Amino acid sequence: EVQLVESGGGLVQPGGSLRLSCGASGFTVSRSVMSWFRQAPGKEREFVASIKWSDGRTTSYADSVKGRFTISKDNAKRMLYLQMDSLRPEDTGIYFCQAEESTYYRDYVFWGRGTQVTVSS
Repeated sequence: EVQLVESGGGLVQPGGSLRLSCGASGFTVSRSVMSWFRQAPGKEREFVASIKWSDGRTTSYADSVKGRFTISKDNAKRMLYLQMDSLRPEDTGIYFCQAEESTYYRDYVFWGRGTQVTVSS
């Protein structure tokens, strides 16, 4: 069974930091690109950051989070992380972990259930 389980969300003041975690199981992470998405109230889900698991160096960030957020992984623990610094109220939303696994026949996309991040004073 594929599982992506996010944790680490919470309430933080503007300018603060949070570290989100995502535990992955049930699929081959080495064939995957793993990403964080977020969804603010009343808005569509949007891309935040991604990392190619096999090399760990190929990363991508949304312009709105560049220089503030850092995506990383732990191979041994099969964990994906998102370090979020200098948080702003507009970073508020539900953060989702996503995995896109590429196989010979097709690509599979998996989602976690999300973790709430609220940035407010």
